[in-house]
Amino acid sequence: MWRLRTGKATGDEPWLRTTNAHAGRQVWVFDPTASDAGAADVDDARREFSRRRHQQKHSADLLMRLQFAKLTPPKFGIRDNKFEDDKDVTEEAVLTSLKRVIGRVSNLQAHDGHWPGDIAGPMFLLPGLVISLHSTGALNTVLSSEHQKEIRRYLYNHQNKDGGWGLHIESPSTMFGSVLTYVTLRLLGEGLDSGDGAMEMARNWILDHGGATFTTSWAKFWLSVLGVFDWSGNNPHLPELWLLPYCLPFHPGRMWSHCRMVYFPMSYVYGKRFVGPITPVVLNLRKELYKVPYGEIDWDKARNQCAKEDLYCPHPLGQDIIWATLNKFVEPVLSHWPGSKLREKALKNVMQHIHYEDENTQYICSGAVGKALNMLCCWIEDPNSQEFKLHIPRIYDYLWVAEDGMKMQGYNGSQLWDTAFTVEAILATELTEEYGSTLKLANDYIKNSQVLYDCPGDLSYWYRHISKGSWTFSTADQGWPVSDCTALGLKASLLMSKISQKIVGISLEANRLYDAVNCLLSWMNGNGGFAPYELTRSYAWLEFLNPSETFGDIMIDHPVAECTSAVIQALVSFRKDYPGHRREEIDKCIHKADGFIQSIQRSDGSWYGSWGVCFTHGTWYAVRGLVAAGRTFKNCPAIRKACDFLLSKELPSGGWGESYLSCRDKVYTELEGRHPHVVNTSWAMLALIDAGQAERDPAPVHRAAKVLINLQSEDGEFPQQEIIGVFARNCTITYSQYRNIFPMWALGEYRCQVLRTRSPEEHGNAS
Repeated sequence: MWRLRTGKATGDEPWLRTTNAHAGRQVWVFDPTASDAGAADVDDARREFSRRRHQQKHSADLLMRLQFAKLTPPKFGIRDNKFEDDKDVTEEAVLTSLKRVIGRVSNLQAHDGHWPGDIAGPMFLLPGLVISLHSTGALNTVLSSEHQKEIRRYLYNHQNKDGGWGLHIESPSTMFGSVLTYVTLRLLGEGLDSGDGAMEMARNWILDHGGATFTTSWAKFWLSVLGVFDWSGNNPHLPELWLLPYCLPFHPGRMWSHCRMVYFPMSYVYGKRFVGPITPVVLNLRKELYKVPYGEIDWDKARNQCAKEDLYCPHPLGQDIIWATLNKFVEPVLSHWPGSKLREKALKNVMQHIHYEDENTQYICSGAVGKALNMLCCWIEDPNSQEFKLHIPRIYDYLWVAEDGMKMQGYNGSQLWDTAFTVEAILATELTEEYGSTLKLANDYIKNSQVLYDCPGDLSYWYRHISKGSWTFSTADQGWPVSDCTALGLKASLLMSKISQKIVGISLEANRLYDAVNCLLSWMNGNGGFAPYELTRSYAWLEFLNPSETFGDIMIDHPVAECTSAVIQALVSFRKDYPGHRREEIDKCIHKADGFIQSIQRSDGSWYGSWGVCFTHGTWYAVRGLVAAGRTFKNCPAIRKACDFLLSKELPSGGWGESYLSCRDKVYTELEGRHPHVVNTSWAMLALIDAGQAERDPAPVHRAAKVLINLQSEDGEFPQQEIIGVFARNCTITYSQYRNIFPMWALGEYRCQVLRTRSPEEHGNAS
């Protein structure tokens, strides 16, 4: 049986480092000696997911829920006592709904205070890990037969009807997803006729769409590592670029951190022209993936080939000219003496930065792609190195098991993010004392997860921002500070400080709050906007050089509405409690951030959501930030336009339901079937409540509340619906806790800010 272990219970492995007793760590372990009690329920959940996998592509984390319920299977049916159209929403009904969901959420909390959950979704993460492990000879050592069984289950479960795989679990088939997933299954022992014909269908899809030469640059890189794609078919990843003067606006150290931490190790592997062992499977893949014999492929032509299904960001002609120049004139010089001397220096420099990243993230790394790449680089440098051994146990931080199988998460979790949001949601219900034990555990986790030190050395040399006082997206061990995560951690800490210590424990000390404020102020760009990880270090035109065909706006750390709003909210809260601390700087920051949010509003009144789906997400964040800054419906045209936008997108039946296609196409797109989504509905509802909609016409808010209550399940949870997170414009990611956090938050605000404040005559008109 698979068991989820969290916190200190995960820390008994050798070669494992931590800064805070593994607070927040979540690892799935297969226990062959475990009781079979509950195995039937797990099997039922797996069969049901597989049966409905083309209709409901998102797992509901049932294995974790079965474990947390002590193997008592929860009921997932919708409640029978729904509100009819002519029935009023009562405060009693809302209170009952809130108590049921908070009780359920409390039962899903880990002993160290965080909420474990799935943050997977992209289909290109597992292949990089499997190819790296295969190339280092560690595949069967690191991934047991049970791991491999669950990975195969996951990959088959997310195969599309046409035989291919998408960029993410809800995406139509792409060459990127299809080629890498097919290769992964072959490396995991699947044959040409495995999967009841699924492998044959996959190969047919690949060949029908031109073969593997038409995959994306990232896939070409991984295929080259494996030995089924020639390195000459790649556009150059020159490690020498990192030796250029930093003053150049296109220096790679100016890139968005996630982009930087992928292309850093890619440049090392490319510079080494590393190829893994040529096994019989590799030789067979050379035959299976292409429409012409491997020896006849025109690799120079293949460099810029890309299937139309993958081409979200086509290369401009100028970029292709740059690649051709580097490939034909620069790369030959650097790969031969005396230019090879410069390459040696460049490779040494790149490895120094890779080791710095590994050491300062306890070998977790900034994300899943960088994790697999850095580990591979350490092995290439020295197969017997301590660094490679330190990487191995941190692989499991990224693996998550649910009823659809084992997946690789984009991060090592979303622990701080979900915990801080959950705290704010529970406090919005004003049921603090009733759920004090839950809040105390959460408070402990938030305190234990603050980053207490800056990274060592000259931060500018290592292209790093300050981190002392910040919070990461996940755990303190992961180490990468994030602006909105720091804002959430600060705001949650301030909210907790207002509650009796007998209920939630000791508050965060003032000097640690000051450190958090210092971080927030340091992140403000000249235009008043805040990007997620660092200051925006270069110009938007750098996107012209985006080498990936699949991802958008990845070259620099762009300031966005969500991060800017989160910082405003946190600083406003801090200013109320500590009015004398850096008051002038904080006032100026809030003023400029307020102006930035208004400046990026779209003509239809919405804001684009960069990290959630999509316009409901961005608009909720923006409105909340503006309101925190002192704006109202009456004095702010931006808020009035935002309300008009949200009301125009309300579904006829009430509520909101937005597709991830909104993110990709940058046009508001409803979910198929025009059904409401509990998270989109909650975001829109929260924005309207903040904007005072209940004072003008409360009917849309009443309808939204009714939608949420009617969708609540018997066990108190809300349903897992379509995927709700996004990054790089075109790729979605799971936030499995959102389905409970935001309905709880919205109904809490509704109860306290709408139902309790309406006039007696309105009490009979809440329909």
